[in-house]
Amino acid sequence: MNTVELIRKKRNKENLSKEEILFLINNYTKNKIPDYQFSAFLMTVYFNGMSKEETASLTEAMLYSGKVLNLNSIPGIKIDKHSTGGVGDKTSLIIAPIVSATGVKVPMISGRGLGHSGGTLDKLEAIPGFRTNLTLSEYKNVLKKVGAVLIGQTKEIAPADKLIYALRDVTATVESIPLITGSIMSKKLAEGIDGLVLDVKTGNGAFMQKTEDAIALADSLIQTAKAFDKKVIGFVTDMNQPLGNYIGNWLEVYESIQVLRDGKKNDLTELSLILAGAMIYLGKKSKSLDEGIEEAIRILKSGKAFDKFVEIVKAQNGKTDFILHPEKYPKSKFKEVIKSTSAGYLSEVNTYELGMAAIDLGAGRKTKDDKIDPKAGVIFNYKVGDTISKGVVLAELFSDSKSGIDNAKKRIANSIKISRSKPQKLKLIKTIIN
Repeated sequence: MNTVELIRKKRNKENLSKEEILFLINNYTKNKIPDYQFSAFLMTVYFNGMSKEETASLTEAMLYSGKVLNLNSIPGIKIDKHSTGGVGDKTSLIIAPIVSATGVKVPMISGRGLGHSGGTLDKLEAIPGFRTNLTLSEYKNVLKKVGAVLIGQTKEIAPADKLIYALRDVTATVESIPLITGSIMSKKLAEGIDGLVLDVKTGNGAFMQKTEDAIALADSLIQTAKAFDKKVIGFVTDMNQPLGNYIGNWLEVYESIQVLRDGKKNDLTELSLILAGAMIYLGKKSKSLDEGIEEAIRILKSGKAFDKFVEIVKAQNGKTDFILHPEKYPKSKFKEVIKSTSAGYLSEVNTYELGMAAIDLGAGRKTKDDKIDPKAGVIFNYKVGDTISKGVVLAELFSDSKSGIDNAKKRIANSIKISRSKPQKLKLIKTIIN
């Protein structure tokens, strides 16, 4: 086969065969195709898309570029959840203990923060000692012993994805639905799962800001999962405001503790229970989605989910003392508040700007070499549609950087709109795709 011929074929909107896609992925991974040629291929996919069959072939080629875990030696059905990311989305920390407490095995390979969106690994590593870099052998052992495990992508898992993603990032091809699908599904399928629950975000704090684009991505992910005979349920959910009230790594761990231990109820709790219910259903521990949600509620109320969270933290070397006594966690040097200058209703939040404000405070990275301050972040106290009195505290900011606080204050103040007329509450679940 000839790389130039395949680029030309895709440029001319023709479909590539499974063998042709395998040739491109394998040879690029082995450094036999240079970046400039593979960049040209990525751009043809960005503009011309891929068929359902091509997307499945792309995923398969990326999947088998590395190890595919076999978890058959571990009893139980294995179900994971994937979110496309947003601001304040810490559902994995709540879902994994709830679902694993029912007997469904939860193997999770998660990512770090990307742009304005926080990362599950960064949140977990805010817990002192917590190891996300387990070996594959340790990964299996923790899953077998505890029922859930949360790690980062290893060198053995879908190495083609790491190479291709780095190139997509610098060639403006990140937003391509077939390329996003291949990236997500190659890693998820490599975990050794039997089923997957998808949470595709849409709104001003999501990568897919238009609902129709989020639905198209969810459909692509679902069709690809089905091509590999995996059970799957997809949810398109709102990201026009932060999920929960806490943004920032330790702050999000703390809010997860509030949900798991203290029974905090908000949109974070609601979504976590729905996604957990879907995982319980796919894991055959309930006969329907509604029954799965009821079981998730029961497990949460019983205290078993918090006990399981402590168990997971301990199994991955985290200091459980901070989970049991979160008030002992170190405090930021600076704390400031943003107060409302008028009365009315919270009508709009620029969620992207809130995510970027958290980065200004030190909760994320502006360059790949930046170190994260796990204490830094924002507590945003209100939801769209809430009544706002003049002088109330809209947001609390935490950082070790005074300049970071100053920048974040300006950004957040400009991202909030208060109106005299009451807006509609935002619908959390836009659609379910089964």
